[in-house]
Amino acid sequence: MLQLSASLLNKAVLSLRTGTPVAVIEGPVINPNNLKIEGFYCQDSYNKKRLVLLYQDIRDILPDGYVVNDHDVLAEPGELVRLKEILNMKFEVIGKTVVTSDKQKVGKVADYATDTSTMFIQKIYVSQSILKNFTGGSLSIDRSQIQEITPHRIIINELMEKSPAAAAAPAA
Repeated sequence: MLQLSASLLNKAVLSLRTGTPVAVIEGPVINPNNLKIEGFYCQDSYNKKRLVLLYQDIRDILPDGYVVNDHDVLAEPGELVRLKEILNMKFEVIGKTVVTSDKQKVGKVADYATDTSTMFIQKIYVSQSILKNFTGGSLSIDRSQIQEITPHRIIINELMEKSPAAAAAPAA
């Protein structure tokens, strides 16, 4: 099921063992190489430290929060050796400039939708300039249209141009 980015954040991490919240989700850890949410930054309920909850440690996603076995699945960022490079990048999708492969600016990422079963970002939603908003509105871009992701922008395939309205046929 696809969920928008805001619906993934500010939720409790619920422990099956104690039956209580053990942390609160603050933000995603996104791998820019494949647009996968590898985990979430969260604030520990006990000592207020910033910890990381890995995606594979989530047992279930409920409307109230994320269910995990216990508090001990939360890890300090320094302990996650395999994710060290990704954690150091501090990659954010929202706010990135989106351009086409021929360098035409499309807009900026306003939101994204994630498949909660795989945690891959499936769609990005791009807000355009005010002038383009009047004529075309915002854009929804599927992950298959993305060619490249750099630290500063997302490069997509060419957009299909809208064909001008057909001229009225001359009266015969």
